[in-house]
Amino acid sequence: MKTDYSVDTVGKFCPVPIIEASNKIKEMTSGETLTVISDDEGIKNDMPNWCSLTGNEFLGMSENNGEISVYIRKAVT
Repeated sequence: MKTDYSVDTVGKFCPVPIIEASNKIKEMTSGETLTVISDDEGIKNDMPNWCSLTGNEFLGMSENNGEISVYIRKAVT
């Protein structure tokens, strides 16, 4: 999935992927999309939960060679 921005958190573990995603989302405009790339299995549960708590839209995820990409749309305000 092509997104507007990407954050690479490979090699970093919970809670760093969520923190870096949160920081990037704050810089973005409503409706823009973000890919977070991680090799931390925890992101599979953490990111959908974080999106639910923050009102951002979890668009899905994919896996390739041990890397997990999650896709988020910033909440429209």
